[in-house]
Amino acid sequence: MTNVYDILLERGYIKQTTHEEEIRELLGKKKVTFYIGFDPTADSLHVGHFLQMMVMSYMQKAGHRPIALLGGGTGMVGDPTGKTDMRKMLTPERIQHNVDCFKKQFSRLIDLKDGKAIIENNANWLLNLNYVNFLREVGVHFSVNKMLTAECFKQRLEKGLSFLEFNYMLMQAYDFLELNRKYNCVLQFGGDDQWSNIIAGVDLIRRKEHKPAYGMTFTLLTKSDGKKMGKTEGGALWLDKEKTSPYDFYQYWRNVDDADVEKCLALLTFLPMDEVRRLGSLPGEKINEAKKILAYEVTKIVHGEKEAEKAKKAAEALFVGGQQDMNNVPTVEIHKDSLGSFIVDLLVDVDILPSKSEVRRLIKQNGLTVNDKKVTDPNYVVTEDDFKDGYMLVRRGKKNYNRIALK
Repeated sequence: MTNVYDILLERGYIKQTTHEEEIRELLGKKKVTFYIGFDPTADSLHVGHFLQMMVMSYMQKAGHRPIALLGGGTGMVGDPTGKTDMRKMLTPERIQHNVDCFKKQFSRLIDLKDGKAIIENNANWLLNLNYVNFLREVGVHFSVNKMLTAECFKQRLEKGLSFLEFNYMLMQAYDFLELNRKYNCVLQFGGDDQWSNIIAGVDLIRRKEHKPAYGMTFTLLTKSDGKKMGKTEGGALWLDKEKTSPYDFYQYWRNVDDADVEKCLALLTFLPMDEVRRLGSLPGEKINEAKKILAYEVTKIVHGEKEAEKAKKAAEALFVGGQQDMNNVPTVEIHKDSLGSFIVDLLVDVDILPSKSEVRRLIKQNGLTVNDKKVTDPNYVVTEDDFKDGYMLVRRGKKNYNRIALK
């Protein structure tokens, strides 16, 4: 039977490991409990989290037990990793709401029945800690000199790192210790930006419990130009269909660069690697077939087969040049009272774009079309003439369509 470590390696997930040979041997010999942390900074997971959920799914299918650790406690502090400014502090009520939203999204990929996976919240142990006891038990094992060399703090040192955030590494390390004691969790996973924090937890368990613990990081989801993948004109690419519609989600993957297709198929679908390599090497225009499969497969995992079919049909209806079936294109209704509005205002009012500056930027870049005509003036006024058979078709970029209906 194939070792799941080799599967993760072949598909391109693994970036760094604390003890490569030991981890591979462990995953091949025993069923282990591992964890990944998710700080509830928003009310939905996004596509960066999705990559980590895929790893959890592969691990669970190989018989290992995942813990999704929700950061109800660490979310009160905020991870400084990769941030040039301090994160906005959230209220306990907002954090709890976000935690509840995450739980629903995990169930799409992870089997939560019969103890096959655990959803924990670090608020359960972090919020009631006695600070002096915590410093004596945990803080004594951390060297400030060493911490200051960690990648996660370097960016912040220029602008100033608050003592609040400086505690984050200790808290994350303590999470690993707590999960080790409670569930015999021996392995922590995370994005490669979490490397310093993961090492801290591994070291703490080895010092406190005198037994082995391990860490592994994944490649971050980036495009061929090195920029983070999953950014859209509306912000992040969310897994919640109320924040990113299944159609827009499908379109994102349908439009990825040719150079990124094979990597996305490997990391974000369950297709066998032989098929991934075949699709990724399709020449010229044929690579578009691979993009359609990518878009369908990822949308199916996140939103279900029904939504993936609807998105696929909507895209096909438009891309064959005809408008024979517009029923699956995302549609919003406006009242006749809205006629006479500037296009900039209307698209924000109906949530097609998040801000007026975003609409203006799109117009400036020749990226906004109404009924096949480019909009060149941000003061374009929407009138009844724009509605053919009661609908106005809006296109953003090359392939993102929305329909506005007049009621």
